Amino acid sequence: MATAPSASNGGLRVAVVGTGYGSAELVRLLLDHPDVGEIRLYTHSREGEAIDALYPHLAGFLDVSLRAYDPGEVASVDVSFFATPHGASAELIPPVLELGGRVIDLSGDFRLKDGSAYEAWYGRPAAPATWRENAVYGLADVYGDAVRGARLVANPGCYPTAALLALIPLLRAEAIEPEGIVLDGKSGVSGAGRGVSLGVHFSEVNENLRAYKVGRHQHVPEIEAEAARWAGGPVRVTFVPHLVPMTRGILMTVYARWRGAPTDTEGLVDLYRKAYGGKPFVRVLPPGRQPETKHVAGTNLADIGAVFDGRTNTAIVTVAIDNLVKGAAGQAVQNMNLLFGWPETLGLRRVPLFP
Repeated sequence: MATAPSASNGGLRVAVVGTGYGSAELVRLLLDHPDVGEIRLYTHSREGEAIDALYPHLAGFLDVSLRAYDPGEVASVDVSFFATPHGASAELIPPVLELGGRVIDLSGDFRLKDGSAYEAWYGRPAAPATWRENAVYGLADVYGDAVRGARLVANPGCYPTAALLALIPLLRAEAIEPEGIVLDGKSGVSGAGRGVSLGVHFSEVNENLRAYKVGRHQHVPEIEAEAARWAGGPVRVTFVPHLVPMTRGILMTVYARWRGAPTDTEGLVDLYRKAYGGKPFVRVLPPGRQPETKHVAGTNLADIGAVFDGRTNTAIVTVAIDNLVKGAAGQAVQNMNLLFGWPETLGLRRVPLFP
């Protein structure tokens, strides 16, 4: 476990690399963290620009300018967050690690141990095997003990976070068939990032609902690889993501064929209660209630609702998260807390935005 400065002696020195929505959420959450003393922001292309010019909502909260990216500077802080595009992290992070830095990466570059799988699904060269194979997968509500003391944490993707929170308890209990699993994911537009593209223009998204990357989404191998750790063998999923006309939120519904002892909805819900009892960010809803994205907005919460369909012998599990918080920056801060031995909830206990 890393030794952390406390607020009484200046607090943690943190670097955030990148300028997208994930970076903005990291800054918002880190500003509320009682043991973070300094936040440095790094960029490749916008050095010298004031943070409130890029993100006006931060005006009056953080008076800093973006710095030119320098691996030596980034390695000198207590922990750095990389909210950089896939491919960029693979190039930028190894020099920081070689200089002794500690990194939490929000890209997909270090999530897959299998470099050939990464190259097949992402269409670019994999990160160096030395670091990729030793990265700790930071699904914080499941692998918290492994995160403590890690040098490199691969923060999970937004869809995998929701899918795996549903799947792992079922696979661990050997309650479902490991093949034929169907994942239906719906995400707000912020999941596509801040870059300008036709597909996320207001006129294209408003009053519209569409599937995308059907059968070829890059999160499929991540979900299957982590699920296989609990199944004891290969897991195959059919994943269909959808873009919905809202800003933030993910609703993931998992359909899996039951193979365990006879059960009902109460029994299925109880399985999740036992799996996540004591986990402060996972709320298992009682039978008859279903998760809603608005009920977790702006928070690190994950709401889980479960129904057992006895007619088709199918477990139907729905998970709601905020894609920018639990699916990105919030889970990254949770992992930071684990790294330094702090309570997981430090700086993250907040009531959802409602309505």
